[in-house]
Amino acid sequence: MNTIIEKLEKMLVVPVVVLDDAKDAEKLADALVEGGISCAEVTFRTDAAEESIRIMTDKHKEMLVGAGTVITTDQVDKAVAAGAKFIVSPGFDPEIVDYCIDKNIPVLPGIVTPSEAAQAVKRGLKVVKFFPAEQFGGLQTIKALAAPYTMLRFMPTGGVGMNNLNDYLSCDKVICCGGSWMVKGDLIKSGEFDKITRLTKEAVELAKSIRE
Repeated sequence: MNTIIEKLEKMLVVPVVVLDDAKDAEKLADALVEGGISCAEVTFRTDAAEESIRIMTDKHKEMLVGAGTVITTDQVDKAVAAGAKFIVSPGFDPEIVDYCIDKNIPVLPGIVTPSEAAQAVKRGLKVVKFFPAEQFGGLQTIKALAAPYTMLRFMPTGGVGMNNLNDYLSCDKVICCGGSWMVKGDLIKSGEFDKITRLTKEAVELAKSIRE
């Protein structure tokens, strides 16, 4: 888990990807790597997710690919078998979290409340997803949660973009930010991978200017 966390912290920005067709996975992976982000959270909202993860990890061995929107243990198994290196869930599901911990699979469950933070700390987790970030108070809520739970750090996702990336990454309790603004579904469907590369480069440049 610590190795995955270190890699995510170096990435600063984690593209949250929804792929409706696995045929787009390779070109998307190419675009992200060319843009400077060898990382992606592929959401299990579509039937193409499992195969997309397999394609991305086969094409780019160095790419850190995780599975997002994981809501069942069956999806955990499918994602890991496909090559996912970490699991992200939208909420704190004790069954999924405990299942991943038992199998030594890095997991970042979503939280928004002190009670959920307490459950994460109880299980020894050091990093959690804060989702949906903007809808639940954004950075102010993260700081409020981090005050009593000093050991926790956060990956805010949901409403994060170029307009507020500076706010989040300026906080030392934020390990990295998840977002879909550089990999929006319409860009993928229309094959605008050059634009995805450009948006990715812009995100990387901004993130590095904040943290370095």
